[in-house]
Amino acid sequence: MGLSKTEEYTKTQNEIASLAKALGHPARVAILQYLAERKTCVCGDIVGELPISQSTVSQHLKELRKVGLIKGDIDGPTVCYCIDIKVLTRARKLLTDLFEEVHENCC
Repeated sequence: MGLSKTEEYTKTQNEIASLAKALGHPARVAILQYLAERKTCVCGDIVGELPISQSTVSQHLKELRKVGLIKGDIDGPTVCYCIDIKVLTRARKLLTDLFEEVHENCC
């Protein structure tokens, strides 16, 4: 399989694609929803809320952190996760702009 030529796309297109990829699994959506419901940082409770193993939750958290949708602060031996409101707001704007552009130019 060939390499994707991401450098041939705009920064915004690459950013939207990264966000879409991070949101492309229902477990990641569930993690965001769980963190949003708590309205606070969560330390260690996420595994008990999802029907998947600890290692799988860790992988999903890693993907969300990679695009910045969540941030993790080390608190002793645990990591406390929160939604990064600044990045979430940026993601909302990017997706809203994309869908409005598509809608306005649709046949």
